[in-house]
Amino acid sequence: MQFLKILFWCLLAFIAAVFTISNWNAVQIQLWGGLIADVNLPLLLFVTFLIGFVPTMLYNHAIRWRLRQRLSTCERELVELRTPRPETVAVVPAEPSVTSPMTVPVTPVVAPAGIAS
Repeated sequence: MQFLKILFWCLLAFIAAVFTISNWNAVQIQLWGGLIADVNLPLLLFVTFLIGFVPTMLYNHAIRWRLRQRLSTCERELVELRTPRPETVAVVPAEPSVTSPMTVPVTPVVAPAGIAS
């Protein structure tokens, strides 16, 4: 497949070179104020191609950049929504009792709803 790509670009360059050599004529362009510019035809065609191509290319890159930004924002939000959030655990305070110096008071922990013990 790479060979076909290279062959295509070489063929395109060859056709452009043949066109340029066979059409190397000076074209007169009348400018404002009576000025006349002598420009070679291949150069004139290349400049008109760039005038049409560059704004379209810039617009395409801007749209692709904006879509990439929107996609990355949506992906970040999706990851944030998929991560489990820690559930709060309600702790019931222990009743005050008299403890001996050898015992440590234990506070009971209540499991969240839906989890059987």
